Amino acid sequence: MEKTKSFTFPKKEKLKSKKIFEQLFMEGNSIKAFPIKLIYSKANFDDDTSFKVGVVAPKKKFRSAVKRNRIKRLLREAYRLNKHIVFNKIEGNFAFLFLYLGNKAPSFDEVDHTMQKLLEAFLNKESYEKNNTQ
Repeated sequence: MEKTKSFTFPKKEKLKSKKIFEQLFMEGNSIKAFPIKLIYSKANFDDDTSFKVGVVAPKKKFRSAVKRNRIKRLLREAYRLNKHIVFNKIEGNFAFLFLYLGNKAPSFDEVDHTMQKLLEAFLNKESYEKNNTQ
């Protein structure tokens, strides 16, 4: 019998540390698949989580808080449904930041498809770097 996938996004997986946010922007690696950019970095967390995730929608492009919040909800939901792509498949702790780059509000299908591509690209990039550094 196959183990069921956990499609949750608990509070302990949310990225809230200002220090880690700044570290991501200064030293983080990035992968882009329009309209989403993933900025990630290895991090050490006090709790037992492997990943912490933050989402950003730019105020400059989306003046309305309602539109920004909708985009952030879509990003979080797409991550929640697709996080099984990276969980238990990579070693280490990572901080993720998903930035929305588009100029118009996206559909969920668009965000979901792009999120899958980004997480698979992250997995490929990290496993490639791990294999080449050894």
